[in-house]
Amino acid sequence: MLSKEEKALPLALLEEANTAFAVINAELKLVYANPASEFLLSQSTQRLYQLNLKQLAKYYHFNPSNIEKVFVDRNSFTENEVTLKIDGNPILIAISATHMSFKKADYVILEMRCIEQQRKFSQVHYQDHQQKVAKDLVRGLAHEIKNPLGGLRGAAQLLENELADPELKEFTQIIIEQADRLSSLVNRLLGPQKPGIRAPHNIHLVLEKVRKLVCLNLPDAIEIKVDYDPSIPDIEMQPDQLQQAFLNIMQNAVQALSSNIHQKSQITIKTRTAHQVTINGLPLKLAAEIRIIDNGPGIPDNLKDTLFYPMVTGRSDGTGLGLSIAQELIKQHHGRIECQSIAGHTEFLIYLPMNI
Repeated sequence: MLSKEEKALPLALLEEANTAFAVINAELKLVYANPASEFLLSQSTQRLYQLNLKQLAKYYHFNPSNIEKVFVDRNSFTENEVTLKIDGNPILIAISATHMSFKKADYVILEMRCIEQQRKFSQVHYQDHQQKVAKDLVRGLAHEIKNPLGGLRGAAQLLENELADPELKEFTQIIIEQADRLSSLVNRLLGPQKPGIRAPHNIHLVLEKVRKLVCLNLPDAIEIKVDYDPSIPDIEMQPDQLQQAFLNIMQNAVQALSSNIHQKSQITIKTRTAHQVTINGLPLKLAAEIRIIDNGPGIPDNLKDTLFYPMVTGRSDGTGLGLSIAQELIKQHHGRIECQSIAGHTEFLIYLPMNI
């Protein structure tokens, strides 16, 4: 026979668990949420208990149909990747729903685990390897193309000097112009090779230069907002290179918004100080965190895993080099760049170490 204290043990275990547990009754109303659920969902239990399943789904932007189906089929299901929007930011969770009958009433127990960091860690390692292979291949091809291009251009110049008919020189000029265009593309494919001389600089001065450059040709329907943390100290950097990296990301956001203009198109540049960050496998106590956020249509699913690869683009007129170059420049500053994107919220997150 269990004592009163032993009967209370299961509830005590749920209250202390690191995993988020919640219970929904047959009226689809939340009747229990443990403290881990409050933390995961960034809401108090008092607030959560006021919401039914459909309100929860609308508030956190997920599909409730599978959970509703558990009541009908009296079974269980697990989804390993469900995106919730917490405080405006998308996070990835694994969710399990299990049917339970208690005193002739039906309930569904929800178990939720945040897998955002776990997925990011494995994704970063996989993508780093794949990107290195892709970049090595592209650079190898670029080197092979560059030497013949130089010979082609030189031969066209020699031929032009031998031609007496000015009209024929028009054709050699076309060869020279196209060779120069291809040479410029090859140089971009090879990417930045040297980190340059670094000195302490204010990250906000760099970001403001980028903002002003982008604003020169910004469509009227797009607004740029800034949310800077002035306490961030100067960072060792090559400012022109970081300016180019941020400019590429910002231009990418403008292009995404320009393809689907609506009344509240917005780009936000936000800076903060991040604590206990791991960059390229090295734990850091402090880092500068730069977020470039837009409320555009989002990145297509088929491009998300190859976004930073060279020659990968979702635009018919794009070269697919802007984000690849941005990543290379940030890596040369021992930083890290990542991207999160759903419809209505695309966020490029850059971490740069602070030497203080």
